[in-house]
Amino acid sequence: MQGLHNPNRELLDAEALCRQLVDEGSVYAFLADHRTEVFPDDMFEDLFPSSRGRPSIPAGVMASAMILKELEGLSDRQAAEALRCDIRWKVACGLALDDEGVHYTVFTYWRQRLGKSQSPNRIGDAVRQVVDATGVLSGKKRRALDSTLVDDAVATQDTVTQLVSQIRRVRRLVPRAKMVDVTAHDYDASGKPVCAWDDPDAKAALVSGLVNDAVAILDAVDDIRLDDKAADAVGLLALVAGQDVEPGDGEGTWRIVDGTAKDRVISTVDPDARHMHKSVSQYRDGYKAHIAVEPETGIITASTLTAANIGDGPIGVDLLDGEGPGLQVLADSAYGSGEVRAALKDGEHTVVIKPIPLKRNHRLGDDQFTRDDFIVDYDNETVTCPNNVTVPVAASGAATFGAKCRGCPLRQRCTSATDGRTFRVGDFDQLLAQARAQWQAQHGTDDYRQYRPMVERSISWIVTNGHRRVRYRGVEANRAQLALRVAAINLRRLVSLGLNHNGHGWAVT
Repeated sequence: MQGLHNPNRELLDAEALCRQLVDEGSVYAFLADHRTEVFPDDMFEDLFPSSRGRPSIPAGVMASAMILKELEGLSDRQAAEALRCDIRWKVACGLALDDEGVHYTVFTYWRQRLGKSQSPNRIGDAVRQVVDATGVLSGKKRRALDSTLVDDAVATQDTVTQLVSQIRRVRRLVPRAKMVDVTAHDYDASGKPVCAWDDPDAKAALVSGLVNDAVAILDAVDDIRLDDKAADAVGLLALVAGQDVEPGDGEGTWRIVDGTAKDRVISTVDPDARHMHKSVSQYRDGYKAHIAVEPETGIITASTLTAANIGDGPIGVDLLDGEGPGLQVLADSAYGSGEVRAALKDGEHTVVIKPIPLKRNHRLGDDQFTRDDFIVDYDNETVTCPNNVTVPVAASGAATFGAKCRGCPLRQRCTSATDGRTFRVGDFDQLLAQARAQWQAQHGTDDYRQYRPMVERSISWIVTNGHRRVRYRGVEANRAQLALRVAAINLRRLVSLGLNHNGHGWAVT
């Protein structure tokens, strides 16, 4: 049954005895004064529909504790310890000094209850309602977009480890799989198979054996009914058995593919995590947090979390869903594709996005021509090169200069192709060319330099206190955690702006 807030103070009430020790203008002080207004009991009553049993922890206590947990970057055990021993937490949550707090599993219990409910992000929604009630975003027509990579909570697995762990899991969940004769490894034993890892032939033989064991198991369970958990395990085994290998030279042999499969699963423990290159030489494994920020107040207006290999642009457009037209959208070149610019233009927004740098031919010199040195007549569908040669644009979008490049005095600055320059005009070519021209003319660049840095500051707020690494497995669990983190940051930001309740409603003074 649901536990309710008791308005009567206990003898050793922390707020009555120690309120002066908590800094005014802090989130602790704000929650002490207003937690039941932000998180009333009826906000969580659907989580505890039964009127029988032991009362739950009151909503105001747990919601406040979950906000503080995210602010300080604590684990469940650490948060339970803080609720038991930290005076600021006791004051913020309305506990007595001698209150023993909660067991750390209560945080897990509440997350699970919220996750299964019809409104899993209700704590964030409550903070968002406070934001809306203050009117702090009224008339604010700028939004800055950005994302950051966050590391996964598990170790990345190589091909052998993935095969062994997933075969072991399927054998555990599906009785028929346990009956299949497997020979490459003792899957009941822990650890990786014994192998001379420096010997290519031994490693190839092991990979072939593991893949053949996986194929045998998949064939054996192909025609039986499986519950959801077992079906997911079998599906993942089929995926990891095929994503990194290809048939070898001999019958029944397999070898590891030279290269990385697109959208490759990097761990059977957390199948949602993905591999992402920050640069040619740097990469990270995990997820990507995306946010939209109102840059004058620093309020995060929207957030989401995806696998690390998901592009920024389309997600950035999604973050603006529900916003009215007429925004000035500020973002770096990761959001500069033609598709994204077109979508924002259709939404009647003003785009101040750094253009994607033009590709350069490493075979040519520093004074080489770029596509902006060509004149594209979009009405007549022609392209004119720097040597004033004009060719038509084909239906495929290709403008082929071909033989016209022979003997051209500017060829060394234009192309290294033996058959001459081919200029391609894409669907969004004109939109991208206009964006580059506007950026070159510094249209909106003053606003970009002034307002966009706030989103980078907001990113730093999100990842500080140990939040560069996610705490859970899977997109959904970590997306919910990000939403709660954003709610905590927004509440702290509102408090710093002077948030209070004047008896009639919320206001920022």
